[in-house]
Amino acid sequence: MRGRETIIGIALMALLLVVPAVASQAGEPFYVTLATRIAILALAATGLNIALGLGGLVSFGHAAFFGVGGYVAGILAAHAMSMEPILLGIPGTKQMLVIWLVALAAGGLLALAIGAISLRTTGVYFIMITLAFAQMVYYFAVSWPAYGGEDGLPILLRNQFPGVNTLKPLPFFLICYVLLAAGLAFFALLRGSRFGAALQASRQNDTRLAAVGIAPYRVRLAAFVISGAITALAGALFADLNRFVSPSMLSWQMSGELIVLIILGGVGRLSGPVVGAIVYVVLEYVLGGITERWQLFLGLVLLVVVLFARGGLIGLVAGRARHG
Repeated sequence: MRGRETIIGIALMALLLVVPAVASQAGEPFYVTLATRIAILALAATGLNIALGLGGLVSFGHAAFFGVGGYVAGILAAHAMSMEPILLGIPGTKQMLVIWLVALAAGGLLALAIGAISLRTTGVYFIMITLAFAQMVYYFAVSWPAYGGEDGLPILLRNQFPGVNTLKPLPFFLICYVLLAAGLAFFALLRGSRFGAALQASRQNDTRLAAVGIAPYRVRLAAFVISGAITALAGALFADLNRFVSPSMLSWQMSGELIVLIILGGVGRLSGPVVGAIVYVVLEYVLGGITERWQLFLGLVLLVVVLFARGGLIGLVAGRARHG
């Protein structure tokens, strides 16, 4: 039921806002940071949800966009601190708004390049090509000593946002929260638009879509570019959260995590990424303190969801109405 899902989504977003606010008042900044991590991962998964949930594109390469967004934040901040130009006299910057725009552009352009090739294939071939491209970007970062190589690149001070002290956990969380809310609103508008309808139709029947004068390839490519750009924005936020960028942000494990978040919450569901991120981060926090093999329990939860809750945890609670 779409109405019930909306109510659940609003309740979850309210909870995600209230918990860190209370934690901040109680002098527990760690829980604010935990909520910030949830918001950023949910935003990244929302980006992937456009490609996977609406377009049926199982991309195992979205870590490339996530990591590129992180490196944009790290590289621009590093050059701003050293006051050395990046290239052709272009200066670095520590302004988040500029960094976000560059991250969106970099993620979108990389997605355009990868999508232009990979979207000419389908099924397992598409999965493997996106994975191959992501691994190429990963190994490029590892072999790039100017920006830390395999050791990564530190961000000495969190980047700046006009009128906000981003060094404090709660204001930075609120920035990430607003961007997550904007990302979810954009997903909802896209899903209900003519473009969203065409994208979902391309997942089901290419021939029928082409018969009405719409090119399925172009629709998928546009969705893939939008998806990559949003995921890159989340990567820039993640780099600022940790004040560090490393090749691990580009690894295939990161791509897998984003897919897991969507499956847990519900593929194509508006609130699916939020639910998935909450479950993932809470399990990591609770079980990670007990055993290093906490992902074994995550695997069991994922298995139960796949077998008994095909619509994800959101579908289990809100009903198994089609998200398309």
